[in-house]
Amino acid sequence: MDQIRWIIMSSFLMLLVQFTAARTFFYPIVKVGDDVTLSCENGMDDQDQCEGVVWYFVNPRNKGLTLFEHGQIQAKSDRLSVTENCSLVIKNVKHDDVGRYDCGHFRSGKLHGEDTVTALYVVSMTEQKDDDTVTLVCSVSGYNINCFHTVSWRYGETDVGVTQGSCSAIVLFLTQSHLNPKFYELLKCKVTPKDSGNVQLFSFSPPQSSSEKPGDDATTTISPTAN
Repeated sequence: MDQIRWIIMSSFLMLLVQFTAARTFFYPIVKVGDDVTLSCENGMDDQDQCEGVVWYFVNPRNKGLTLFEHGQIQAKSDRLSVTENCSLVIKNVKHDDVGRYDCGHFRSGKLHGEDTVTALYVVSMTEQKDDDTVTLVCSVSGYNINCFHTVSWRYGETDVGVTQGSCSAIVLFLTQSHLNPKFYELLKCKVTPKDSGNVQLFSFSPPQSSSEKPGDDATTTISPTAN
């Protein structure tokens, strides 16, 4: 059984490399903690409840893992599930979910129809407080080490903060008390793929504090956008 499985997965990976013209590509961007559904556009109608579908994952360090095979989840994670149309659902996305997801339909050990390749990008945001200064960092991680996105902060309709290298941006502000929650409602991390220019905005969720009351006023100064 292990030998048969190895032959199937080897054939899958070889076909993924050789027949790139028959592949469907997706490049979703999702924030840490959100859910995402990855489509399997393999063009097969008689999937027999996804019995012949294989989901394979490769992380940025080129380590592979079979997630779904023989109609069952193979990876030990309660965050993974597969829908009736063989899409892969990832709940509560984590930074470790960054990578490439390959989906193909096998019959008698051979890949049939188109295979689907999804490069999942994950947005993470952190907050660091130092006396009266608060620093927010937004970064985008992907399977490839190269940066294919422009990252910045937006407050209302205005871009603020400083864009750094490696797909990240930083914004600093001063406060004399705990921030007004309305400030966070207007503050977004702005991610723009360089190839499409389609802007996506991601909200920052501030950590809860027992001493913070909704509606507390605060004095805030935001650093201007760097030229």
